[in-house]
Amino acid sequence: MSTTAFPSFGMAAQSQTRRSTAAAVRLATWPMYATLFASTCIVVGIIWDISWHRTVGRDTFWTYPHVLEQIAAITSGVGCGWLVLQTTFARSAAAAEMRAESVKIWGFRGPLGAWVCIWGTVMMIVSAPFDNWWHSAYGLDVTIISPPHTVLAAGMISINLGALLVALAAQNRIRDMGNATVRDGLTLPVAYSAGLIVCALAILIMEQAGFANEMHASGFYQLTAWVMLLPLVAFARASSARWPATTTAAMYMGVTLIMMWTLPLFRATPKLAPIYNPVTHMVPPPFPYLLVVPGIVLDLLMQRLGQKRDWLLAAFLGVGFLAAFFVAQWFFADFMLTPAARNAFFASNQWDYNVRQGAWQTTYWALDRDSMGVVSRAVLMQGLLVASVYAVVSARLGLWIGSAMRRIKR
Repeated sequence: MSTTAFPSFGMAAQSQTRRSTAAAVRLATWPMYATLFASTCIVVGIIWDISWHRTVGRDTFWTYPHVLEQIAAITSGVGCGWLVLQTTFARSAAAAEMRAESVKIWGFRGPLGAWVCIWGTVMMIVSAPFDNWWHSAYGLDVTIISPPHTVLAAGMISINLGALLVALAAQNRIRDMGNATVRDGLTLPVAYSAGLIVCALAILIMEQAGFANEMHASGFYQLTAWVMLLPLVAFARASSARWPATTTAAMYMGVTLIMMWTLPLFRATPKLAPIYNPVTHMVPPPFPYLLVVPGIVLDLLMQRLGQKRDWLLAAFLGVGFLAAFFVAQWFFADFMLTPAARNAFFASNQWDYNVRQGAWQTTYWALDRDSMGVVSRAVLMQGLLVASVYAVVSARLGLWIGSAMRRIKR
């Protein structure tokens, strides 16, 4: 009798634990989708806001992109605030399960991702009056990165990161239960939230490395090796998806392309002088990086080499990413500077209203030159060698961060 009772009791306890964990995941489901919605609004809002500045100029604080960004902040704050209150005060089995895997701050308990989103909400709301005062005191921004925009960007990235952490925690807890069906249902939210973070990072470096004219210089590959490779590797290591880096890259490219194709459908005219390029429609963002190509390489390497010997894996990932990305972007840049790319699909001829037209728009900028000022392939190769070192270090950091993300259950 006893030999059969104990296994039955153990199976019942295990089944109860699984039901509690599944209920806890369901409790966090709508706040997770609320944060994903907020993250989407943030990325759409910031791309729209940049387009507004490039097309109209700044006219008032209450532009549509700014309103959308603040709606995103409020949505994220309300959703995650509700989750924290439920985790802290609700008496259900799901809430108890959440409390057991929560972070305590000021007596309140909630998932780590929820706290990160709440902090990002506060930062975004604080940045609004700060940005308005900044423009009143100092006029127009000459770059994307100004002090109030830095505060805003910190809040935006925090909400995007918080949405990812909420999705990752649910994925990791279900993965440990062995429930492949529910786990696989969470891979898409994880990849989508990761793609939104890649979008935000691409926006941050758009001025330095966003246009095809910059893609024949080693500086472009050095910067993208630092900024683009690390999140792709981290999310690939953390995700349970079969092709995580490829999926993340596809999400990033998809969101950017939708915005690039949608914005020019709306009429708009400049309202601030000087107007050298009288645009008549919203100026779209540049064509996204072809990250799907190196994303496939990253996924293949990680499938073949596994999760051991991370330094060796990082070397393969760094060199593989740089080689694939270099080939894809180098020749794509050649195409983007031809008349064949000056259409609605590729949008290579879309420039700001205050930009003087000239031959410089179809030439390469910041090429690698020797001490005499002559364009040099040798200097380019030296710069690419430096970029490969950056890529290996970036990949190793990505693996380390991704391994930490796989352990997140709070």
